[in-house]
Amino acid sequence: MKKITIPIGPQHPALKEPISLRMTIEGEVIKDADIRLGYNHRGIEKLAESKTYIQNIYLMERICGICSHSHTTCYVQAVEALCGLEVPKRGLYIRTLVSELERIHSHLLWLGVAAHEAGFDSLFMYTWRDREVVMDLLEIISGNRVHYAINTIGGVRRDISEQQKEKILEGIEFLRKRTEYYTNLGTTEPTFVARISGVGKLPKEKAIELCAVGPTLRASDVASDIRKDDPYAVYDEIPFDVCTADTCDVLGRVVVRVKELIESYKIVEFVIKNLPAGEIKIKAPRKVPEGETVSRYEAPRGENIHYVKSNGTDKPERLKVRAPTLANYPATIEMLKNGFVADIPLIFAAIDPCICCAERVVELIDVKSGRSDIMTFSEIKRKYFCEKKRETL
Repeated sequence: MKKITIPIGPQHPALKEPISLRMTIEGEVIKDADIRLGYNHRGIEKLAESKTYIQNIYLMERICGICSHSHTTCYVQAVEALCGLEVPKRGLYIRTLVSELERIHSHLLWLGVAAHEAGFDSLFMYTWRDREVVMDLLEIISGNRVHYAINTIGGVRRDISEQQKEKILEGIEFLRKRTEYYTNLGTTEPTFVARISGVGKLPKEKAIELCAVGPTLRASDVASDIRKDDPYAVYDEIPFDVCTADTCDVLGRVVVRVKELIESYKIVEFVIKNLPAGEIKIKAPRKVPEGETVSRYEAPRGENIHYVKSNGTDKPERLKVRAPTLANYPATIEMLKNGFVADIPLIFAAIDPCICCAERVVELIDVKSGRSDIMTFSEIKRKYFCEKKRETL
């Protein structure tokens, strides 16, 4: 049977953000896959070099709408390490609280998307309805439902009152009961289980070899979680389990996220009931001492990394972001191979991709001179596509 290559994207009904997938298929079976980036690059890393450290908090928050707190926490941790700041314990507890509420929000959103891609729209509507509860809790704490703006260098910007504590515990208790229902429904409904079982296989050895992160890695039976492996904030004081599954497929990724929801509820309750008294932040210097550091954070999608280099001024010399979606792309290629064309949206959605988080500028290398140029997409289009068109004409 003849192999053919079909394009999916960069503009496609199944993709909420622009990305180009090239599938080499033989009949209905995917034999090879290729992911091409660069359609949604926003130049955030370069822009950060012209902004002050405080201004960059709000810039980092806008890398992603779902895990905005993940990026700001990872960033401020790096700056605090360069400044040698010791954040007050109460501030760290509140930062952790928002982190786990964001994880709950993200996992409920993903569970709905996964159900939708599998054709289970009732579960999609249930989870998205209940997701409003945690979004309301985040609004109670920060005043915002999407970008919480809770972090600052040296701590957090807002405290938690006794009334807010009660509201949070009430919301968590409601969500725990709902999640128990999802667990029963999502693992026993025969059509849904049959649709996602065995789809997008990623064996344990391949997951390790391809450096997968987050629930994608843990669903391949690898117990790796930055909160345990390299604790930050107050995770070394909080009892929780790292959730894994051994099915190595989309079903396993559903199971891991549902189990992580239960663990996040426990963490939130622990933080609320053990919230220490004291200050929520300390004063930070405007200029950051010269140096460089790497900050790691377990975002809902997996390990998030921020590299910050300071030259002693009030602006970073370099800020590098490695979002978890970028780390999971090689594993996604592996998951797609030997699958069916109809499984593409489900497999790709299973890593919970945030395409704008992972976008990179295109670097062109002249093979004759060895010189490299970083160009905007409009420059690439003008120089290469237009020139080729003229040559053809």
